[in-house]
Amino acid sequence: MINDAKIENMYDLNETIAKELFDGKTYPWEVLPEIGSFILQLGPTLDKDIFEQRGENIWIAKDVTIAPTATLNGPLIIDEGTEVRPGAFIRGNAIIGKNCVVGNSTEIKNDVIFNNVQVPHYNYVGDSVLGFHSHMGAGSITSNVKSDKTLVVVKDTQSEEKIETGLKKFGAMLGDYVEVGCNSVLNPGTVIGACSNIYPLSMVRGVIPRNSIFKNRQGFEIIKKTSSNSL
Repeated sequence: MINDAKIENMYDLNETIAKELFDGKTYPWEVLPEIGSFILQLGPTLDKDIFEQRGENIWIAKDVTIAPTATLNGPLIIDEGTEVRPGAFIRGNAIIGKNCVVGNSTEIKNDVIFNNVQVPHYNYVGDSVLGFHSHMGAGSITSNVKSDKTLVVVKDTQSEEKIETGLKKFGAMLGDYVEVGCNSVLNPGTVIGACSNIYPLSMVRGVIPRNSIFKNRQGFEIIKKTSSNSL
């Protein structure tokens, strides 16, 4: 279902300050190389009654809550109502929407994060787009570089369709209302269609169709002890 990976089928573009970044593009990963330059263009034009500049190429809405131990690098835009918790590390080239949570020990790099997104506990989100109201459970991460360092290819999980992205770094594209379970790994080139759920401890790759539930079928075995202490 490569069609489910198209921008028009994944995102409500009215739910991001970066709407214009997606103009003229078919697939969301096409924005990844342009995030930094887009921020540099948009930042100086933002309403000064709402946003203030808090460092080189960093624009943050005045009501954003930022913990003293968080680290913020530009280029960066953080929209209204968002909370950045202790130990968060925002490495730059990031657009973070309204009413989001960037949690403790979460690392953000080269991302577009739509409104109402939560990455609240020990997440790594690199070279990714996270749609409106998506959520990554504790410890879930985007793996953004293949182990053999070759360019990322997006593959449909249900057909032979493939798309060459030309990108070495490509994390995950999460559609609107995607739920990712705790301690899941989204491998390079993962695209999760809107309104889909990923079970905890999943290893995900390829295109997951919209309105789907993804789970790894993992067996387990319980072995009786030969001896044990009496209780």
